[in-house]
Amino acid sequence: MKVHEYQAKELLASYGAPTPKHVVCKTPDEVAAAFDQLSNGGGAMVKAQIHAGGRGAGQLLGHSEKLGGVKFASNRDKAKSIAELMFKYPLKTKQNGPEGQKISTIIVQADAEPAKEYYVAMTLDRSNGLPLLMASAEGGMDIEEVAEKHPEKIFKIHVSPETGLLPYQAQKLAFDLGFGNDHIGPVVKVLTAISKLYFEKDASMVEVNPLAVTKKGEVVVLDAKVDFDDNAGFRHKDLAPLRDLTEENPTEIRAAAASLNYIQLDGTIGCLVNGAGLAMATMDMVNYYGKEFGIGPANFLDVGGGVTAENAVEAFRIILSDSKVKAIFVNVFGGIASCARIAEALVKAGREVGFKVPVVVRLEGNEVEKAREILNAVKDEIPAIKVAPTLTDAAKMVVELAK
Repeated sequence: MKVHEYQAKELLASYGAPTPKHVVCKTPDEVAAAFDQLSNGGGAMVKAQIHAGGRGAGQLLGHSEKLGGVKFASNRDKAKSIAELMFKYPLKTKQNGPEGQKISTIIVQADAEPAKEYYVAMTLDRSNGLPLLMASAEGGMDIEEVAEKHPEKIFKIHVSPETGLLPYQAQKLAFDLGFGNDHIGPVVKVLTAISKLYFEKDASMVEVNPLAVTKKGEVVVLDAKVDFDDNAGFRHKDLAPLRDLTEENPTEIRAAAASLNYIQLDGTIGCLVNGAGLAMATMDMVNYYGKEFGIGPANFLDVGGGVTAENAVEAFRIILSDSKVKAIFVNVFGGIASCARIAEALVKAGREVGFKVPVVVRLEGNEVEKAREILNAVKDEIPAIKVAPTLTDAAKMVVELAK
């Protein structure tokens, strides 16, 4: 689960991290009133809230001038006019789709003009099996480029889940980043807050970019991003209200309600597979044989080992709701799941939903012979179903049919 910037900063503040004051707004008039409250005779920041990074370098689609999602307003009228544009036009960044994202929430943030920006984040280092706290003195919008071209500028510390971030580790990282004695204390507070939030709330990532030293000499969290592990949601009921469903794909929400792991992509071959690893391999096969024709997977869909006929039918409904889909690839290896159950669901979906595109099926494993009998029995009734003998044959066939 992702949360908005302002929610991430409020969580960090609850663990002791210093953050600028902000006001959450839903209308341009609220933005103008918030500016009066926070500007203190100067200016304030107007910041669009969407679940995507790179907002400052983004573009409001349909607006003639280059206007991103993070702007400084020097007066009340300017703040209101910026907000009117943000609420009107979707924001396109390098991290969201070509259609951009509608902005429904804006925060007005007290101006905290940075003199120096830093990057800090905590996530899981899968290669070592340990949480990793990493930081750089080259914070800001181009941190990805820094990581790629100058990896030596990224400092890393592995943190034990048993102890959390230890004081000496936080102090060492602060010194490595070049902070002097005046700032060590506040920086350690921020690093400790990141670690506590990560562990206590089962986050998959906590990112602060930038962590800034302002021209007034204050250390503050200017922007933050937090992702939570959905599998731990049952332990954190207090986080549920932070979820913003308007920021999520409606089809993915529908799939989750049916216990399906679904991610929409931009290709033309729908994929229904049991098991995440097999689903990834299936998409690789589609890309391999379809690349020269511009054909790729339309989705990742893992129905899991305990799939029911009802869930499988819903999976077909979801795949077919995507108008870009020209063919469907069903790839099932029956281990926990039964191939016969998938075959029965195929037949049920064909009768209830109707297949307007070809459905290529490759089945192996548990009850595969029974599954083939089920499908052979309806080959005249549901001619869209095509059974392939091997994975390679199936991949080639579905690409050919999608062409």
